Amino acid sequence: MSRSITLGRYLPGSSFLHMLNPRFKLLILLLFLAVLFLLKTFAGLGLLLLFLLLMMLAVRIPLRYLAGGLRPLTYIILFTIIIYFFFTKGGVVLLRLGPLTVEQAGVTAGLFMIMRLVGLVLMTMLLTLTTTPLALAHGIEYFMMPLGRIGFPAEEVAMVMTMALRFIPTIAEESQRLLRAQMARGADFEGGFFSRARKFAPLMVPLFIGAFRRADELALAMEARGYRLGAVRTRMHEEKITTTDWAALLFALAALAAVLVSGI
Repeated sequence: MSRSITLGRYLPGSSFLHMLNPRFKLLILLLFLAVLFLLKTFAGLGLLLLFLLLMMLAVRIPLRYLAGGLRPLTYIILFTIIIYFFFTKGGVVLLRLGPLTVEQAGVTAGLFMIMRLVGLVLMTMLLTLTTTPLALAHGIEYFMMPLGRIGFPAEEVAMVMTMALRFIPTIAEESQRLLRAQMARGADFEGGFFSRARKFAPLMVPLFIGAFRRADELALAMEARGYRLGAVRTRMHEEKITTTDWAALLFALAALAAVLVSGI
């Protein structure tokens, strides 16, 4: 199985984060996201990233998962560097490349945005790697239930969102399989960025065909198990709220308060 993309994967374990109620996980994630975009200093953002890294170590997430989760950010980070470093002006000129200049304000804003992107990925990885697809769907459904009063299909939307998230590693694995099959037949995918993009284009058709085939198989499997839109469904295991969940929420609130004090 390809480990190049970890977003959407579930890593079985017995850590305290694995045992938390998914509703509390989602609530804590929303709180972390709010704090992430409220922080205005490098000290606060660095403290938040350190806390997230310690959390990943505490739940024993292998470093290869961290590297795999951050690898897709490479091109986004490069694009962010170009946009902020060369087109955001202000402060001391740090570098001059002909008509283009790299100024202090652009470097500061670019680094801050990159740290935010890394924090966003780490939060998402902590959620998906420690939560089963079914538990994640139940958590999303719980927060969408108020919309059900106006006819919004909360349960169906939560299921669709969860399946879409879990299809990311599946599609990544399928693309790696197609790539290896083409290379075994003599295909050359070396070269520059645009050259490689042209060579990868023929893989899109079989990749989409495979994705639709998997989606059709999933629909047939759900139908065979009695899944119907709008039907009332029960759960075999009810997710109970424990003192551990409340303790984790209080701990997260305390940690976020400390980060906010140092970062605003």
